[in-house]
Amino acid sequence: MTALHPTSPGRVRTARVVVATLLAVLLTSLALPAHADGRASLVDIQVSVGRDGALRVEQTLTFTETPPAEVTQRVALRQNVLGDREHVYSVSDVTTSAGAAPQVEESGDALTITVPTQDASGPVTIGYTVRGATFALDEDTTQVRWRVLQGLSVSVDEVTGGVNLPGIAEDFQCLSGPPDVANPGVCRFSAAGTEDYPQPQFADGARGEGEVVLLQITIPTQAVAVTEQVERRWTLGGAFSADPLPLGAALGALLLGGLVLFALHRRAGRDASPGTPTRVAEFRPTGPGQSEFSLLVPVRPGQVGTVVDERVDPIDVTASLIDLAVRGHLRIVELPRAEEFARTDWLLVRRPGDEEQLAGFERALLTALTPAEGREGVLVSEIGPTIAAHIADVQSHLYDDVVSSGWFDHRPDSTRNVWGTAGVLALVVAVVATGVLVALTTFGLLGLALVALALGLCFVGQEMPARTPEGSNLLAGLSLLRSELQTHPTTQVPAGRELHELSEVLPYAIVLGGRDRWIDAIVDADEDGDADSTDLSWYHGPDHWHLHHLPESLKNFISTVSGNLFAR
Repeated sequence: MTALHPTSPGRVRTARVVVATLLAVLLTSLALPAHADGRASLVDIQVSVGRDGALRVEQTLTFTETPPAEVTQRVALRQNVLGDREHVYSVSDVTTSAGAAPQVEESGDALTITVPTQDASGPVTIGYTVRGATFALDEDTTQVRWRVLQGLSVSVDEVTGGVNLPGIAEDFQCLSGPPDVANPGVCRFSAAGTEDYPQPQFADGARGEGEVVLLQITIPTQAVAVTEQVERRWTLGGAFSADPLPLGAALGALLLGGLVLFALHRRAGRDASPGTPTRVAEFRPTGPGQSEFSLLVPVRPGQVGTVVDERVDPIDVTASLIDLAVRGHLRIVELPRAEEFARTDWLLVRRPGDEEQLAGFERALLTALTPAEGREGVLVSEIGPTIAAHIADVQSHLYDDVVSSGWFDHRPDSTRNVWGTAGVLALVVAVVATGVLVALTTFGLLGLALVALALGLCFVGQEMPARTPEGSNLLAGLSLLRSELQTHPTTQVPAGRELHELSEVLPYAIVLGGRDRWIDAIVDADEDGDADSTDLSWYHGPDHWHLHHLPESLKNFISTVSGNLFAR
């Protein structure tokens, strides 16, 4: 006989704990009240459709178990349609059979109805009136379409209902399912227009929380008025619609605006038709195989650049400095470098001379280069701060000179400013208009067209300065001079006067082209190997400087001065 082993004390304690826990859970569950499962056993929905298109919806919820503390229903006030449009509904006259008044809260696209139900002793009815749920299918037919069950916070075991119409239904459908499903299913039962069911009746099985039952009824328009409200829903694609009307408006605006810009430019910005080109200068023969540069029209290099591109550029002022030096009003002195790798600097020294024949811009330029007391000249490295207060005056004189000489009717800078301001204002207006069109309409493409036209006006405005007939003739003559400067032999200068004659051509070659070949001609005119630091009256180099250094010296001088002149 097998002896029984005594039970260990640890096992006894564990068993007691388990038994005690089970008893506690059992007693607690017995002590708690019955828990509401949040389900309505039946929802009966009665809809009354008025001749004015308003729908009165009465929903009666029956709970076989203890009802929840409250029931909420979210009624959609907006429903998307194909494209960028949506139907808009208005809900009013919310009522309930519960003791306390319902709480109604509208939040943009939905109306939330909250009904306290914890003290309800019987069925709970929620009612409301909706407008906007009748739609025109054609001239003679109205469709009543509404989700009679939607947005309930409780699930439903069974749905029944009926519709009272002021006429005979031509067609009736009852659909149900989740609210976001594309193709809802057919209700369990629906009938209308029969002997047994002259008015629409419907029934459906269990519906989950938030699910819908949708009724669609077709009825003659004379029986029920159309109340649909359709609003445009903003989308980026809709704002820039390519439908025929918005697209046509944009293309039409571009075409018409382009024609207007073209007409404006032809009328205000087109140069007068040139006649006979004005010969600005010529290489006049002085002997067999020799010629000298002779100016036929008193136009200085700075004015040449302004007539050609209608602007006062740094190169125009730099060429004017060299021209003043060649004519004896300045001397450019290249200074020896303080260290091997130091930057090259130059001293601009004013020379005495008759300044009565100088143009206004030339006098303004010389005034800007007047050295401080006790100094011989002005360093190029300091020319920026020195000339900053005078450069606007130099430019203004240049613009005045081209007008007083009859080459322009109006100052090119003033003309550009007027049209540029008009272009900026037009751009601001176009941007604002585009914002409004994009936000409120489908004509965003029209706004883009307006912006493009405003930008076009800004561009065309820079081309508006128009030359007079004299200016057009001068421009044609300058084109001829440019060709001559780039092709005329540089060796056909009078013997013994090479440096002077070639130097006179150089400022014009700087602004019109061909500079390097004329500088090389000056270098080739040097026939000895001695230092040439002072051979040029207008350009002096440091000790041991030769004319063959001139190309690099002038290249550095022009780039340095052009940069420093307009430095801020």
